Order: sequence, then structure tokens, then C-alpha cells
Amino acid sequence: MDQRPLLFIDVDGPLNPYAGSHRAAYRHGYRRWRANGFQVLLNHGHGAALAALPYDLVWATTWGHDANVHIAPRIGLPGLPVCEFPDHGAPGPVHAKTPGVVEYADGRPFAWVDDEITDADRDWVDLWHAGPALLYGVDPARGLTARDFEALAEWVAPGWRGDRAR
Repeated sequence: MDQRPLLFIDVDGPLNPYAGSHRAAYRHGYRRWRANGFQVLLNHGHGAALAALPYDLVWATTWGHDANVHIAPRIGLPGLPVCEFPDHGAPGPVHAKTPGVVEYADGRPFAWVDDEITDADRDWVDLWHAGPALLYGVDPARGLTARDFEALAEWVAPGWRGDRAR
């Protein structure tokens, strides 16, 4: 593998478990923040955990460049590149982000963490992306967990061939 794989990161769901109980989130290290006019729950430990993964990190979020202003500093990440999404959307049931993620990756191996990934997105990636890809769904009630970080690290463990199931 010549380049490290990309890791596309959504904010709401994976980093901000918006659909869960605040009480449960607090027990798991999350703290409430006011960011860009919104209330978010963020876990400062996620920045170090993401940075420790063998990926090049990229925001794939509707927060866009605001993720570097309001999210990255609160979880201990530097500013990251941002995947832009086309205004025209995606065909049918495919998530509006999916074509942009595939275009940004440009054949490079990638993993994508998001709470809205569906089989339609997996099918789109299978059809339009030449390289290995892991579309990793995250429960928006709990956000990224230690098990999720383990799965992301395992996907690119030494000796991987990039032919694992999407």
C-alpha cells in the first residue's frame, strides 16, 4: 500500500451522539458544548483516538470547514482537509455525501464513519470506487466507541489486502 487510507469522519452521530441520552453520554466522557449555534456532545478523547489510527483524516460532514473551527479544537485535532459535497445531490436513495466521498478518494483506499450509511451507499461505492472501502455505520445514540476504533484499526492492520467486505 503506497498511501495510508483515508478516514472520512462525520460529526453528528459518530462524534456528537445526538440521538442518545445526555446522561449516558456524560458517563462515557462526553461534555456539552455550544458550537456554531448548536449544542453538541463531544468526547475530548476522540481526537487522540482518531489521530492514532493509521489513516489520513478528512472531514465528511455538513459542518464543512466549520468542523475545523468548532469541533477539531474541542477534541484535540488539528485542522483537517474537508470533503466537499456537490450541490446537485445524489441519485435515488444514495446519501448526498457518497458521490463526494468517492470523488475525493479517487481510487485510494478509505473508510467512512457516518450514522446514515445504507446499502444504497455501499452499492454506489462498489460501482464507482476502484479501491478498497469500508463504509462503517455508527449508532447516533452512542457515537464512536472503543469497539469502533478497534474495527477501524483492524481493517488496515498489517497484512491487509484491501479486499474485505464493505
